[in-house]
Amino acid sequence: MNRLEKYIINNLSMLFLSIFLALFAIASVIFLIKLATYTAIIQLSVWEMTKLYIFVVPELLFFTLPISFFVSAALTIHRLSNDNELIVLFALGIHPKFIVKTLFKPALLLTSLLILNFFVILPHTKILSKNFISYKKSEAKFNLAASEFGHKFGNWLLYLGSKNNDETYSDIFLFNKNEKEEVLIGAKKAHIINDAGILRLKLTDGEGYSYSKEKFSQIDFDTMYINDTLTSDIIPYRTTMEYWKKSMVHWKESKGRDKKIPMFIRNTLLSLFPIFSLFLVLSISVMHARHQKSKIYLYLFLGIAIYYGATIGLQKSLLFYTIPIVSTVWLIVTYVIYKKTILSRF
Repeated sequence: MNRLEKYIINNLSMLFLSIFLALFAIASVIFLIKLATYTAIIQLSVWEMTKLYIFVVPELLFFTLPISFFVSAALTIHRLSNDNELIVLFALGIHPKFIVKTLFKPALLLTSLLILNFFVILPHTKILSKNFISYKKSEAKFNLAASEFGHKFGNWLLYLGSKNNDETYSDIFLFNKNEKEEVLIGAKKAHIINDAGILRLKLTDGEGYSYSKEKFSQIDFDTMYINDTLTSDIIPYRTTMEYWKKSMVHWKESKGRDKKIPMFIRNTLLSLFPIFSLFLVLSISVMHARHQKSKIYLYLFLGIAIYYGATIGLQKSLLFYTIPIVSTVWLIVTYVIYKKTILSRF
């Protein structure tokens, strides 16, 4: 039995790897096209684009791993059946339950990895991705051009005379006016420093003037720093439980408006798909090569379309009830098909 299990698992592994790599490459290309749209709004270096790609990898796994397992498992059993190897095994007394148990082990491992990815890794990467994009959008709003009026630096009106080759500016003037006082600062040289979302304007060799009804004052300085915090919507993230807790507690009140709820429902059912698909795998892949015409590719398409369609289509109306309803109905229907097509014959 151990040799037979290894033989089936080895065939499954080789086919699974080839299908997964192909699907993952296609999904990656789609994301990279989407990523290219960000470059119209923000400037991204090669390393920053790589970071955004790494952030989305856990999400890509939910749309590639379950499908890869379902397709590879069905094609593996179909190949064994088409070569009459499976028919010989059944004739020697091997029960179809043995095939189900053999496939259950990698399916359980895959489901466990997806659930771990879903509950622990995905929340962290989603927050990192959103915060990174928000930060880059805020940074993009601060584009300075020399010899142009209308620039603002926090509460200051800013004018830059010219830009130097070393990314510094010459002949800088800043003006600030409120109800009680007006302030004018001039400097010969300025350098903009971006430190983790805090823009700092370093002024060198300048003068400052302050005017109010009561007094007029002047200062000379060698170096002055003016800070301005970028206005970006940074989402705080502490633990995985805190990420899901609010949505789980108030899911009835939100009525699906919270984006975390559809994601939770969808990813939970997709994580369970490798296990839930085992009965259907045998039902559509076991056949007599001489007496039956294979329609496995049609059945694979229909199986994926129905499961994914039910998962995505019902999550908005049924909310969390989608998980038990889709799971129960799917298992009952696929087991009935398995019983009529497989158990009744072998």
